[in-house]
Amino acid sequence: MAVPKRKKGRIKTNHRRSNWKDSAENTQECPQCREAKLPHRVCGFCGYYKGKEVVETEA
Repeated sequence: MAVPKRKKGRIKTNHRRSNWKDSAENTQECPQCREAKLPHRVCGFCGYYKGKEVVETEA
């Protein structure tokens, strides 16, 4: 089993960990109600997906 010869410094470790950040979620505009929604998902406000009503909403 491979074992490192020397301990890695704090800078090297922190540089490696700096790429573990979350990115903002990608949102699109719903063509029916113009609200923000996640792509490839049913709109939570109007219940439409690809121009068809999939989920009934109270409106």
